[in-house]
Amino acid sequence: MSETIFSKIIDKSIPADILYEDELSLAFRDINPQAPIHFLVIPKKAIATINDIEEQDKTLVGHLYWVAAKLASELGFAEQGYRAVMNCNEDGGQTVYHIHLHVLAGKPLGWPPYQEKLKR
Repeated sequence: MSETIFSKIIDKSIPADILYEDELSLAFRDINPQAPIHFLVIPKKAIATINDIEEQDKTLVGHLYWVAAKLASELGFAEQGYRAVMNCNEDGGQTVYHIHLHVLAGKPLGWPPYQEKLKR
């Protein structure tokens, strides 16, 4: 997999507002927030898309959600609610090809998350 902005954040060659770090993952504030609270949780292991998650990565992906819930509790928005979502490939809205969990909170989040109407 080629180097991404996330691999540069992991190796500390570019700065980020880091909220949490352990041996498996890193969480940091999104530089283009889409909600009052918006951070990303990424694995330190480079995995390009959801489609590239392998069986041995199941525990790692679960860990990303555990980190999201831990931070939601610590930052005080767990009870009000939040959205945790991963995008996959271009039509799914993925722009950085290193899986990442978006955590959004701080306001009511509608569904569907986009403005255009579905065509049936």
